[in-house]
Amino acid sequence: MDNSTEMLKKGKPIQFGKISLPKLVNDETEPEKEHPSSTVPSDAIGFGSFGKAEVETSESKNTETPSSSFSLDKKAKQFDIDELVTQARESIAEMKTAEKENTEDNNDEEGENIGTPFPSGFKEEEAELSDVEIGPPLPPGFSAASGISRVEDEASSEEEEDKETIGDRLPLSQEIPLQHGTKAVSAIGVDPAGSRLVSGSIDYDISYWDFMGMDSSLKAFRTLRPCECHPINDVKYSSTGDSVLIVAGSAQAKIYDRDGIEVVECKKGDPYLTDMRKTTGHVSGLSAGAWHPRNKSEFLTCSLDGTCRIWEIESADRTQKHVIKARSQSGLRIAPNICNYSRDGNLVACGCQDGSIHMWDHRKNYVNTAITMRNAHQNGSEITSLDFSYDGREFITRSNDETLKLWDLRKYKTPVHVASGLFSRFAMTDCIFSPDDKMVLTGTSLEKGEQIGKVHVFDRVTFEKLCEVQVSDSHVIRLVWHPKLNQIFIGCGNGVVKCYYDPKKSHRGAILCADKKQRKKKQTEVFTTTQVITPHALPMFRQDRYKPARKKQEKERLDPVKSHRPDIPLTQKGTGGRAAMTGSTLSSFVAKNYAMAKRVDDVKDPREALLRHAKEAEENPYWVTPAYKQTQPKPVFQSPEEEEEEEGPDAKKQRT
Repeated sequence: MDNSTEMLKKGKPIQFGKISLPKLVNDETEPEKEHPSSTVPSDAIGFGSFGKAEVETSESKNTETPSSSFSLDKKAKQFDIDELVTQARESIAEMKTAEKENTEDNNDEEGENIGTPFPSGFKEEEAELSDVEIGPPLPPGFSAASGISRVEDEASSEEEEDKETIGDRLPLSQEIPLQHGTKAVSAIGVDPAGSRLVSGSIDYDISYWDFMGMDSSLKAFRTLRPCECHPINDVKYSSTGDSVLIVAGSAQAKIYDRDGIEVVECKKGDPYLTDMRKTTGHVSGLSAGAWHPRNKSEFLTCSLDGTCRIWEIESADRTQKHVIKARSQSGLRIAPNICNYSRDGNLVACGCQDGSIHMWDHRKNYVNTAITMRNAHQNGSEITSLDFSYDGREFITRSNDETLKLWDLRKYKTPVHVASGLFSRFAMTDCIFSPDDKMVLTGTSLEKGEQIGKVHVFDRVTFEKLCEVQVSDSHVIRLVWHPKLNQIFIGCGNGVVKCYYDPKKSHRGAILCADKKQRKKKQTEVFTTTQVITPHALPMFRQDRYKPARKKQEKERLDPVKSHRPDIPLTQKGTGGRAAMTGSTLSSFVAKNYAMAKRVDDVKDPREALLRHAKEAEENPYWVTPAYKQTQPKPVFQSPEEEEEEEGPDAKKQRT
């Protein structure tokens, strides 16, 4: 029933704004009952105050019937707020009394306990910390007396589990060796997709490895020597993987494509100029290089001439893009040994031979440094590696002073952590961050008496040494942890590149070629019958001696008939048993078509050939005759008849 209809039946008008509705009376239900408030006064305007509604009696509820003739006949349901509040309070009070009764019964049976009852099968004596326990019940199987010690045991067990899972986080369960050569591997580069690897060594060679096309023989598909007799110092793939930067001991860096074909060679500067900004390239040997992480055509190189230069691939053969000069504290030139970009490409960093670190803002000019750290490492010790974290807040440096330091870019004057006792004898010993930014890895060289090279793993937060990984019986120089493959590539001092992976956690890469069967060589020479050698047999019964198929193919290749070789163009006259019809020059063509067409027959008398044109020349002189006609006498030619009539000279008289 509508509330408005019920209120009208009770004699109370409903006022909506300036519209007042009178009480509706249902004649069918109450025909004889009269209501004094059936009319509404005219001054009832606006929203009046809704008074307390009267409680309906049981008689009125029974007499009400629904009306379906018009919308105003519907009766609305009535709510009394005060009554609802009182009912809620009464129900809460009843619940509280019921809970008190239950707790009293439990206390009478089991003792005095405050709170919810213990679960079934739980012993109260094991859970008592005092005479009275306050709070919710303990979970089943938990001892209150040993609760604190159990929490401590769980914390210690979690720490032990973390220590045990450090080895699981490193993909070191399987390994495959790639034999580059016999000398130390000084450079390793892996493309972003993880399908190819490039290794460089101090033996001047570069090797290309293709994981998808390589079988279990593990052989490089291309080996080249790009910089003649200069050792390879660094090799890096571009951000797109289509170019390879090769930095050797020469003054010119080279760019190769992913198949080992040279693309461009950087220009060399003028060594006789003292101002390095005015040269068009490096003038001393290179030490390191790096690609811009976002610009695929920009790369960075540093040299012993005291400069870092930024290049573009399109203009590398002409000049560099920018020149950055590193200075010592006294203002003198200092040679950088390592250079790198930050992860976002906004910082250009280099580590120098005096132990200092300099950084410039890539978005500004390179006159003033953004960060200068003079005593980052010991003076006179080379900084061998500099790497930025993936979150861009910290970076690590490695030096030949046997230290590894972690720095914060926001507070760079003092290192955050320092690890010492890490021996290194190479100028390119690496240090890297793990892809999850939780660990720091670096390699060490063999000291006197040591037999195994190791990789040391440190925690980034506490810089606690987590573990040592034994790699090989030689030095550990280069380290690359590929984030996409989840594989670690290590360059050793014995010419081996070791690839570590986990079959469950790693993807593609070295896994593709580890179990691939080696290809079988095709057997081209097959002996079908036994050959009988008869040197004195008649020609009609003689058999030719067996020749290998390769020699047969070479002999048939030289035969122009069997090989169907086309005629080779003549380079000289009469070569190859053929006479040249015409030469290859314009003069020979003119001589053939004009001069040779009117040549004099060698059989005829030359005098007769000249006299054949005498009459024509006399009647129509054109060249010489008109010029000498007035001064020269008339030419008289001897006839052949007169020559026959002439007698020979008188014979000489003999002496008496």
